[in-house]
Amino acid sequence: MSFRNFIGNEATVRALRSSIASERVPQSLILAGRRGSGKYTLALMFIKAINCLNPTESDGLPDYCDHCSNCVRIGEAANLEARVEEAIAARDNMRDADKKDTRILIQTHTDVLIIPPDPPQMLIKLGQVRHVIHNAYYRPPVEAKRAVFLFTSTSFMKEAANSLLKVLEEPPPNASILLLSEKPGELLPTIRSRCLTYRLGALPALEIEQVLAERRKDWKQPQRALVARLSEGAMGRALGFDLDVYLEGRKEALLMLRTALREPEFSALFQATEKYRGGADGQEKTLGLLRAMGSLLEDLLLTMAGTPSLIRNVDIAPELASISEGVSVDWIESAARGLAQVETGMRRNLLRNLSIDAFVAEMTR
Repeated sequence: MSFRNFIGNEATVRALRSSIASERVPQSLILAGRRGSGKYTLALMFIKAINCLNPTESDGLPDYCDHCSNCVRIGEAANLEARVEEAIAARDNMRDADKKDTRILIQTHTDVLIIPPDPPQMLIKLGQVRHVIHNAYYRPPVEAKRAVFLFTSTSFMKEAANSLLKVLEEPPPNASILLLSEKPGELLPTIRSRCLTYRLGALPALEIEQVLAERRKDWKQPQRALVARLSEGAMGRALGFDLDVYLEGRKEALLMLRTALREPEFSALFQATEKYRGGADGQEKTLGLLRAMGSLLEDLLLTMAGTPSLIRNVDIAPELASISEGVSVDWIESAARGLAQVETGMRRNLLRNLSIDAFVAEMTR
């Protein structure tokens, strides 16, 4: 693996590599982009290139060997989901007295600390930021050229964001803080102003479809075309797209739409939403359902605007056209706000199935 394996966003990749070449690696950096756009993958590549023991070059810019001890150990964090699950399992096995003060942190290399959102609220918490502050100021890098603290989300608790600001105001000279963000606007303006921001833009659907044709030969062309549009320009999301799970979530999102707009008979809806009741599996299913509903609402708006060629769910275009005849822009706007409220309620541990049922009831015409 090297930077040459990263698909798209050549300008951003070149800018990051140029900062290494000029020995002006940012002390604080925001890498922004859609979910699945490759932020985490590119961040790990960048961290490897900063700390590679046998650096190479490609296209006239710094690259990493991917074989030295630093590269290998940093690369062990590539499967973030698996590492987080391991950390959660380790915490669950602790005594109750110790669980309360233990936060989820990923560290496969002594000088590289990865900070994911801490469940169940899925927010960056004060304890995690305090750990970063302690390491940044009192533990200089031992095996790496530069210590790196990588926040995989910018959903911070208020106290955590304020504590992070203190580090950004007086950053240690031998460390860098990287923040990956789908929505940089949710960060405090004072944090954004102290960070250099790079963005990963959306890739054309045709380019994604061409890559899928090479790497997902198990999918037929209509499936690849659908995934290329649903991935919203994010190559990583397209390559890891679970089409069966999405179609199941979309099936129930369509049931929600029909219940709200055409058939106000809630028995089928109650039966469907019961599976979202609790547990980590229910949380993941709920997020999938909300994303599917959001995609359908956007497609309805595009259909109403007279631009059906831009919709993502191309395989159900006729049904979307039929549904769009019975809704207004105000209704779609209200539904979008309701979806956001359901997602916010999940962070406060509200019952998911009841939140979904209440959302549909509110949207019933």
